[in-house]
Amino acid sequence: MNSPALPQPSTGISGLSGGRAPSSARWIALIVLSLAQLMVILDSTIVNIALPTAQADLAFSNDDRQWVVTGYALAFGSLLLLGGRLSDLFGRKRLFIVGVVGFAVASAVGGAAVGFDMLLIARVAQGAFAALLAPAALALVSVTFADNAADRGRAFGVFGAVSGAGGALGLLLGGILTESVSWRWCLYVNLIIAAIALVGALIWLREGARPTRVRLDLPGTITSVLGLVGIVYGLGNAASAGWTDGWTLGTSVGGLALLIIFVLIQRRSANPLLPLGVVLDRTRGAAFLSIGISGIGSFAVFLFLTYYLEGTLGFTPIQTGIAFLPMVGMLIVGAGAAGAAFMPRFGPRPLVAIGCTLAAIGMALLTGIGPETTYAAGVLPALLILGLGLGLVFGPAQNASTSGAKSDEAGVASALVNTAQQIGGSIGTAVFSALAASAISGYLLDHAATAQEAATVTAATLASDHLVFWIAAGTFLASGIIAALLFRSGPLPVDSDAGPAIAA
Repeated sequence: MNSPALPQPSTGISGLSGGRAPSSARWIALIVLSLAQLMVILDSTIVNIALPTAQADLAFSNDDRQWVVTGYALAFGSLLLLGGRLSDLFGRKRLFIVGVVGFAVASAVGGAAVGFDMLLIARVAQGAFAALLAPAALALVSVTFADNAADRGRAFGVFGAVSGAGGALGLLLGGILTESVSWRWCLYVNLIIAAIALVGALIWLREGARPTRVRLDLPGTITSVLGLVGIVYGLGNAASAGWTDGWTLGTSVGGLALLIIFVLIQRRSANPLLPLGVVLDRTRGAAFLSIGISGIGSFAVFLFLTYYLEGTLGFTPIQTGIAFLPMVGMLIVGAGAAGAAFMPRFGPRPLVAIGCTLAAIGMALLTGIGPETTYAAGVLPALLILGLGLGLVFGPAQNASTSGAKSDEAGVASALVNTAQQIGGSIGTAVFSALAASAISGYLLDHAATAQEAATVTAATLASDHLVFWIAAGTFLASGIIAALLFRSGPLPVDSDAGPAIAA
């Protein structure tokens, strides 16, 4: 049963000082938090569009170019758990503001880069501050909308739509800024978003009661950071050097071993970095798995479909970004409907399962594209179905991932969401890139007599695309089956002991 009045700050998490907040206050807070989340998600694709131009301007090699992307992923993926725990220990608003300011400064340095080293340092710093910002933002959404299932569903519908659509919007914005202004504005644009988010945070968010300070789990922190660095680096290296490369195998296996040690440490630690109950809860565990596996499949849409639109159909970067907008629109529709109408009644189990199934159907439709396929007939229907499916996945899964978490564990639960998505994307990068390269090589080997002809190269590329899309469809289908089996039936419980992290 919903509480008639919002709790006071004595609960130990961010709250109000005196009565119920105006209904508009929490929604303004959601806009602030969603803006910051959009900034982090945009950066995963907007810089990719700018990379060729930046490479020509700063004169760095193709091998160096990969590190502009990998450096961000390494810092972000490896520090997320630490960032989430720090937000629980030192205050979510405080870590949110530090993350926003730090991300903005790093973006300014990257935009002003005069060489590769300066750009790489900026990208690593962006990833580190994003690891503070992202879990704090999701935790703040969770505690702000903890008392009312309907409002919580709507809020996570909005936040999930931003998380799912940010990558596609990054493609569009990156194309516009790179072609009309400069690649540097793909980084400078973060200053505008960060300024709005910072002002909004100072006005609309409040720290609430200070959490009880405990000693940080240093052994757990060291093993988790090094383990995640090893896995993310290994997967990134596999995309360029292959699975049998010594560095790929060494860092991946070493990272996995360190994460096993990390789990053993957490079982014995008095103040664990990751309380294992956060993961072992059936609903939250299903949410983390759904987000991670869906992250693997989503990668195929943004990367390989972008290659197809630009390389085969001849789209410009701006046209490619516009081509993804219908998917964004359907994603927003799906996330909004799931959050507002269906989550409070049915819970995440049917929504995530149906969403993954729709995404699998959309991926399967993309296996029919060819050199003569038109966007309207061959690509658009698949994008519409994909967008609707992803909208039904991200909002409900993010909602479930923090539902029922203790007030002092919301930050680390939120960090796991981003970690799952980041690791999923890294796996997608490595696996799909390796599979695509093998498929192209195999096709050209089978057609050696005509391998130099442009039509044969195009056919080889399409064969690799089809393989990737089929495997991505299977990935989404597997995620749907896992969701149907693991999620509990029925609506999520209302966390009536949590107060909103907004200013009165």
